[in-house]
Amino acid sequence: MSGESPRHDPPAETPVLSVMLAVPDAGAAARWYAQAVGATTLWDLGSVVGLSIAGAPFFLGQPEGNGWDTPTGLGGRTVRVEIFVDDPDGFVARAVASGADGSVDEIRDHQMPWGTHRQGGFIDPFGHLWLVGDRSPLAPHPDR
Repeated sequence: MSGESPRHDPPAETPVLSVMLAVPDAGAAARWYAQAVGATTLWDLGSVVGLSIAGAPFFLGQPEGNGWDTPTGLGGRTVRVEIFVDDPDGFVARAVASGADGSVDEIRDHQMPWGTHRQGGFIDPFGHLWLVGDRSPLAPHPDR
């Protein structure tokens, strides 16, 4: 053992948290997300599509009697998609220009314990609620 370097395991990779949104037509939804929020396709299996927005992955899937459903099928929402970007106003405006409903939560400044947080939202054509804000909530705020 003398002369050998001590073993160092590589650091664990940071986990990636993502969502899969239930949509009635994954291909049509992928095209809309590309136009509306700049999503790029990672892969496409037909009824399931992997997408990314500036490196943040998310997925689309067509429910097929497998224990989940679209917001329309459920008659409500079960998830709120939150995305943090440098320009929330521009992100929301692009989605609304592509057919999203921006009246649900107009973009505005919110006074938070750490200061101002700019956020607003929209409902996409598939019934999913998106909240879009600046990156201020992503930093630790130990005094709160």
